[in-house]
This record gives sequence, C-alpha cells and structure tokens, in this order.
Amino acid sequence: MLRMERNAQEEIKAHLMQTNESFRHLVQQHHDYERQVVQLEAKPDFSPADEIEEHRLKKLKLRIKDEMEALIGHYKAERVS
Repeated sequence: MLRMERNAQEEIKAHLMQTNESFRHLVQQHHDYERQVVQLEAKPDFSPADEIEEHRLKKLKLRIKDEMEALIGHYKAERVS
C-alpha cells in the first residue's frame, strides 16, 4: 500500500472511530481478543487446550478485522458517490 493510501486509510479509521459506534465496538473487540491471545501465549505451561483457544481467538480477530474493513469500504464508497 502506498504511503498516501495508508495515510488516507488511517484518516478514515480515525473518522470512523469518532463517528461510528459499530466501528468503535469492533475495534474494542479486536483489541480485547489481541490482549487475550497475548496473555495466552505468555503462559509458561501452554497446553493443547490453550492452543485450541488461541486458534479460536485468532479466527475471531480475523472475522472482526474483516468486518472493520467492510465498514471502511462502505465509507469509501459513500464518499465517492
């Protein structure tokens, strides 16, 4: 991604954080899942059950990220029309 595109993407995210409750909620969920993954990976006795939970959390993070990207895409489409 070009630097200008990256800056525009960050501006859109900042705008959505201020104006879109759904986007804010998704960002918070994503951070919560990331925190849980980090805590899980830091365990000294990482069990097979922990590995399954880690995999589940990472899938949830990806789903949330996809939803965030969809909102960003929708916002971009609205700006163009």
